[in-house]
Amino acid sequence: MIVHPRPTLLKLFFIRRGTMLRKIWPQLLAVALMSAAIVYVHDIEPNYLPFYNNSGPFTLLGIALSIFLSFRNNACYDRWWEARKQWGDMIHVSRAVIRQTMLLSGTAEGERIRERVLKLIMAHIQAMVPHLRPSAENKALPMLEGNVLERYRTSRNPPAVILEAASADLAEAVRKGLISDISFQTIDNTITQLAHTQVACERILLTPVPFGYSLLLHRTAYIFCFLLPFGFADLLSWSTPIASALIAYTFFGLDALGDELEEPFGTEENDLPLAAMADTAGLSIREALGEKDLPPLPQPKDFLLL
Repeated sequence: MIVHPRPTLLKLFFIRRGTMLRKIWPQLLAVALMSAAIVYVHDIEPNYLPFYNNSGPFTLLGIALSIFLSFRNNACYDRWWEARKQWGDMIHVSRAVIRQTMLLSGTAEGERIRERVLKLIMAHIQAMVPHLRPSAENKALPMLEGNVLERYRTSRNPPAVILEAASADLAEAVRKGLISDISFQTIDNTITQLAHTQVACERILLTPVPFGYSLLLHRTAYIFCFLLPFGFADLLSWSTPIASALIAYTFFGLDALGDELEEPFGTEENDLPLAAMADTAGLSIREALGEKDLPPLPQPKDFLLL
């Protein structure tokens, strides 16, 4: 995710981080070169290619395409924002468990179980990063041991294994009389919210924007941008390549931005900083466990936080 202060008007035109130009420059170049070729042919042989003096159809199509692109980008942004809210809830739940498990404090055995539960919650959040972003480093493995680690390695749903182990530790605390049944239910319901968050994130990951909808917009955007020179070559002459490239920048840029927002768990510049959020939750738990000399909160590098 890009974390950048609001730029000045002068810097606005020279910012590289976050721009879609690196993705769409081949399309822009193709539109500009095609426009220049069409204008050249129009100058030497006006009747060789079909040209349209009426720009009304292009205006209407451009307005319709802008509306549909806005709808798609809104749908993609909703996916991005929903994913961000789910990860915010995950951090909130981890901090709630810190407070609720204080009921286990007071005895050595209770402290041991509390420490194990909190470490499992921290491992679960770290395990969610590679679960949603397979290319990411798995920081959960060093936090697991014994039977939990073995089950984690072989399970088709690794994060759920960690939550099961945390609930098993809480059930052990109930059997030993360290907490009451009501306290167990309260803490276990809070941990269950992490399972709900996992399911919500998996829903976002596995349910993309309908392909037919995206395909229609992609095709329409390309057709519109490549037909523009035929409608404006007679009116704008050699200004047509510049005007066509600027219009194409808007449509192709919105299209590319929607593609990034559609997959919020990816590694693009505008995707969510999963690793940073997992580390933030982990720091809260490590502080609650009494660790000292903790590292600082994750900070963006070159305005980028992943």
